[in-house]
Amino acid sequence: MLQALRPPQPRQRLVLVGNGMAGVRTLEELLKIAPDLYDITVFGAEPHPNYNRILLSPVLAGEQTVDEIILNPLSWYAEHGITLHAGKKVTEIDRVKRVVRADDGTEAEYDRLLIATGSKPFILPVPGKDLQGVIAYRDIADTHTMIDAATKYRHAVVIGGGLLGLEAANGLMLRGMQVTVVHIMPWLMERQLDDVAGKLLQKSLEDRGLKFLIGAQTESLIGDKDGRVMAVKFKDGVEIPADLVVMAAGIRPNTELAEKIGIHCSRGIVVTDTMQTVTDPR
Repeated sequence: MLQALRPPQPRQRLVLVGNGMAGVRTLEELLKIAPDLYDITVFGAEPHPNYNRILLSPVLAGEQTVDEIILNPLSWYAEHGITLHAGKKVTEIDRVKRVVRADDGTEAEYDRLLIATGSKPFILPVPGKDLQGVIAYRDIADTHTMIDAATKYRHAVVIGGGLLGLEAANGLMLRGMQVTVVHIMPWLMERQLDDVAGKLLQKSLEDRGLKFLIGAQTESLIGDKDGRVMAVKFKDGVEIPADLVVMAAGIRPNTELAEKIGIHCSRGIVVTDTMQTVTDPR
């Protein structure tokens, strides 16, 4: 007997918010396990395909190019039938109608939503933090800003003596800037190193040309008449020149979107053992 052929079931719609390393790696694994399960749409706030954020430091130092740190080129998205909305930041999610909306009005409906918005840099809440020339060190745009500043300006101050801050300082120094690292703790990389190792590291970096202000507390950033940073002032009254200030004082989970749509957060997004939000199983 001939059996009636069933019409193919429509694929579920999966929307990924956050085009970074964790989110896209999840898609790679999903495509291995169940390549035909979902129609996939990706929103990324940056105008780039997925890249290796860890390798921004070699780009800053001139050892690699942005093209060399791309993990999934645009062709990869096309090959897997993934719709990529690059340079579009998601600002609204309607959990009842299951619609994601970006800042330019682009919309996508979903059956499953994957939130992979990562973290954002902690910006010291000091006067002058919004001046031109004050940046964090988190993405390709920040890296380009630093490379550009190194061609025009002389004095850079990096706030934060952890790994990221030291990588930023080293890259700027290699590009010809005079760099001072400001660190509030008693020695460098205090989370990874003890005081002896931290001081040995400092001596080694000083021999290469970096300057350090250890235990210094930033009070404010001072701007010129054009609104660009020109100096950093400390609690003890000391001021040092700064044409560029890089904040590398840590990161915080980026839960802004999740909180806005009523997803339960406590530091990060709170999830079950299956990584589903406790508020909304989708």
